[in-house]
Amino acid sequence: MRLVKIGIANVNATVGAVRSNTDRCLSLAHAMAREDVTLAVFPEQVIGGYAAEDLVQWHAFVDSQQRELRRFAQETASLRTVFVIGVTVGVGGDLFNAGAIVHAGRVLAFSPKEKLPTYNIFYEARTFSRGMPFMELDAGGVICGDRIFGFDFGTIAVEVCEDIWSPDGPMRRRCYAGAEIVCNISASPFRAGVTGTRREMIATRAADNQCTIAYANLVGGNDGLVFDGGGFINQNGRPMLEAPRFREGFSAAVVDLDRTTRCRREASTWRSDLEEFRRASPQMVELLRVDGETADRSRLAYPAPPPGTTPFLPSAALPTISARDELLDDFYEVLALGVADYYRKIGAFKGIGLALSGGRDSLLTLLVAWRAVQLLHPDLEGQALRDRMKTSLHAFFMPSRYSSDATHRAAAQIAEDLGVSFAVIPIEDAFPREMEAAQAMVGGDRQLTELTKQNVQARIRGGRMWNWANTSGALFLQTGNMSEKALGYTTVGGDLEGAFSVIANLPKTVVIALIERLSKRFGFKGIQQTLATTAGPELAENQSGEAELMPFEVLDACLYLYGAEKLAADELAVALPSLFPDKDPAALRAWAEKFAALFSRSIFKWVQSPIAIHLGSLDLDRERALQLPVVQRTEWKGG
Repeated sequence: MRLVKIGIANVNATVGAVRSNTDRCLSLAHAMAREDVTLAVFPEQVIGGYAAEDLVQWHAFVDSQQRELRRFAQETASLRTVFVIGVTVGVGGDLFNAGAIVHAGRVLAFSPKEKLPTYNIFYEARTFSRGMPFMELDAGGVICGDRIFGFDFGTIAVEVCEDIWSPDGPMRRRCYAGAEIVCNISASPFRAGVTGTRREMIATRAADNQCTIAYANLVGGNDGLVFDGGGFINQNGRPMLEAPRFREGFSAAVVDLDRTTRCRREASTWRSDLEEFRRASPQMVELLRVDGETADRSRLAYPAPPPGTTPFLPSAALPTISARDELLDDFYEVLALGVADYYRKIGAFKGIGLALSGGRDSLLTLLVAWRAVQLLHPDLEGQALRDRMKTSLHAFFMPSRYSSDATHRAAAQIAEDLGVSFAVIPIEDAFPREMEAAQAMVGGDRQLTELTKQNVQARIRGGRMWNWANTSGALFLQTGNMSEKALGYTTVGGDLEGAFSVIANLPKTVVIALIERLSKRFGFKGIQQTLATTAGPELAENQSGEAELMPFEVLDACLYLYGAEKLAADELAVALPSLFPDKDPAALRAWAEKFAALFSRSIFKWVQSPIAIHLGSLDLDRERALQLPVVQRTEWKGG
């Protein structure tokens, strides 16, 4: 047996906080060494933080990472664990996103990322150079290139995040050269369904390449990206560890590398492919043999099957949660972590506040902020936490003549349920004065439109929230959802205002589903009272969002088909009857045309909205997933 203990480290790094990030890594490094971890894998870009974007163009920022990497090596010199850690490396005119291999106080080599993503939220090819097969550069006396590394326990390869997502990544040639363990250091942000996708992809790569994969992911929020942490150890297609997500720390598992050798010898197809690769390849990845003893492995125990299983049978236990509820719970945790880290890492705020209307969107935003305060104060519980909640989280109900008693009661009830500060600040006195001022500006020959009268109310509320936030030094949360944002059902200077958008990438149907899920989890009366109200902005008599737009399920279907599947307006009209066979095709066609027209006309609005938390493959953030020109004509859409 060749038993090796592999540690997966999840670090909540902050962009630019090179000293603090390294300190966090050092704490985990020493903890893993005390647990006899042989090989410790840290996340991508963990020293500088991710995503640093154009910050890597500052020479001092890159140099500071190398300085901190050397400090990490020095302060782990007495440890025998092998460390793999993410860092930026500058070589001449190149910048590389790399994994550094550190052992016994030395930085042994840098392994640069080869597959640079330039899709969705990623822009790495803008700032980084690609590693190349068989490349070898000198990074200040340290090899930067394509190598595998031989230690007394076995042979490892190091790759970075996107490298594993391609079946034609560096893993294949490195495993053919003899790598037994592939360490993938990642900063992979959360998006809906990504956990299952990662699990399946890593199992496939480990089986295809007949190797052990150790995958470590970054955790925490930076700007609108939330990294859910976790990680995997998979040996030749067999899952050995799935690390918990949404927390900083480490997890470890033991593998027997003799099993990997045996599997390779038994897999005749793999050996045939290896033979073909040897015939076709002009060279093989070079092995860098590392002298020196690694961590003591004499106390390691052979990996046993998980509790409740046998070598031949999985657990008989039934899943305790449905896939739908699991995803909704993930959304809630991601949103809360995003708010908490935005608040904590910027370090400029002394509280959190929002306008609470008694409607669904502001209710969900408040529930997220409530959870965020808990994450910000993990050491508090009971009365101490309740006291902190009252001073940290502030909700303002600002009624006008159109606000209903039902929404007022719902807002007051949920504030009481959560124990947050709640204040009623009517805007009715300011409403007519602002209407008079607006009328004076347009002149007596023109009348204010009904839409303007509605927006006046929203702008009064937005202005008051900013005034409160300026004086209080608080984080003002914007509460709008993705569906209404997509169609411009928002007010510039009003409900589109805020310092940070919480649910702006969450469609309305998902907002409602998540609220219903949280109602089951927490049982708060205020949630049920809100769900009993009509969904609408209450800026006019008996206002309904669905009546003014379209049914929310149709709206969200249009958003998906148009924004994600890239169907044109006429194609929407053809596709929708398949999704909604019980609805009138003529009505569906009208809604499709309405959606396409409003969407394009509203881009100028949503590019002005605050930065929002990334949740899926379709964001309405111009610098993130869906980049669209503000000025465009729609003659191409068909009809």
